[in-house]
Amino acid sequence: MADSTEQPAQRKRQFRIPTVEDIEKSRKDAEKRLAPVESMRDALSFDLSSSTLQPSAKANTPATNGAVPLTAPPIEAQTSHSQPVTIAGSRAPLIASPAGGGSGRGSGQIVLVNELQRGNPVLECVRNVRWSYSKDIIPDYVVGRTSCVLYLSVKYHRLHPEYISKRIDGLGKNYRLRVLLIHVDTDDCKIPLREINRIAVVGEMTILLAWSLDEAGRYIETLKAFEHRQPDIIRERVEDTYMARLANSLTSIKSVNKTDVLTLSSNFGSFEGVAKATSDELSLCPGVGDLKAQRIFKAFHEPFIPEK
Repeated sequence: MADSTEQPAQRKRQFRIPTVEDIEKSRKDAEKRLAPVESMRDALSFDLSSSTLQPSAKANTPATNGAVPLTAPPIEAQTSHSQPVTIAGSRAPLIASPAGGGSGRGSGQIVLVNELQRGNPVLECVRNVRWSYSKDIIPDYVVGRTSCVLYLSVKYHRLHPEYISKRIDGLGKNYRLRVLLIHVDTDDCKIPLREINRIAVVGEMTILLAWSLDEAGRYIETLKAFEHRQPDIIRERVEDTYMARLANSLTSIKSVNKTDVLTLSSNFGSFEGVAKATSDELSLCPGVGDLKAQRIFKAFHEPFIPEK
């Protein structure tokens, strides 16, 4: 009977307490695995042969009251983000994100302003976002990782027409969204805007017109605030119904409103009926006068490409 009572106690597994040398070796192994590597192949070639949690073959110290002695986890086990996870016999190392990878890294929260813009009064109108000067940028304003802004006033363009072409050439292909913010500060702006539009098309720039300094400042603020937003928030929302599409089509004709669309729809029944109606038939509808009827008739019967 004495042998039978001692047999269960002999089967209990015990863990040995790690020594100072074991802890130091584990720390060095952990630092080695966390050291920067040059390739992903090197990052995955971990050596996990050493461990301080291996059970000893023989119990060195007897258990007290039949309990298994507990030991604190070693330093290696505390760095859980660098330890590989074993699932179904395969190792899948968890790779920690690089340091400083948060949203506030570098200039992620501020607008970078070129030193050339020092003294520009538009900066006094940028109040809702932070900005700072930078000597390391080519555009006037950097409002995102792939977005930039060039600022131009119409008066300055009339004095230096070659300026904006050189600035656009200096950008190269470094930005996906390239905005040309134009401050219209003169009444005689038709010819200069036509010239700037031609330059912007060639340089793959998106034009935004601002009629005041406050409006130009709001454009810069909005571009920064909506840096990570989807384009759906500014996309036109058109209802996917027959009447919505009919109203969207007919209101593109000058002076035709949604009330006129309902009147035309009730009198002619469909878009085809409106398109085939004569100018006199259209003018008989309530609220549709002769001038509006002629515009609707011309919209359906004049050629899209005018004859030369």
